[in-house]
Amino acid sequence: MSLKIRLSRGGAKKRPFYRIVVADSRSPRDGRYIEKIGTFNPLLPRDSDDRIKLDTDRVKHWLSNGALPTDRVLRFLDAEGLMKREPRNNPEKAKPGKKRLEREEAKRAAEEAKAAEAKEAAEKEAADAAAAAEEEADEEATDEVAAEEAKEASE
Repeated sequence: MSLKIRLSRGGAKKRPFYRIVVADSRSPRDGRYIEKIGTFNPLLPRDSDDRIKLDTDRVKHWLSNGALPTDRVLRFLDAEGLMKREPRNNPEKAKPGKKRLEREEAKRAAEEAKAAEAKEAAEKEAADAAAAAEEEADEEATDEVAAEEAKEASE
């Protein structure tokens, strides 16, 4: 028989209260258990003494008999100094999924296309402005030549 030290949920809807129990691993979460060894009230502030209550003697007894704590209970036991919990690291969990990567890639491509269009439009405007300036310069030069010719013709 494999034993677990785990949480058994009680309390009203949206008002959880947990018993820390020793149970057979095959029994349901809120079902039959062997012994209640503590309580956990997540609604209380983290620094409250009544948030987690453990009977440390019974916990030591069940650990010596081969009971394995669940991850959450292992956190409580680590805080009490009864067991050591190794911190977990899952860098894959923080990576975005395939669909998000595809959306970001599509967004980046759209932004690049928009930037390229804006650059082309700016270059076209600059070329148009340069051509307009050239035409104005040509017209002024033509006007000056015409004015000089008119002076020479009038003299």
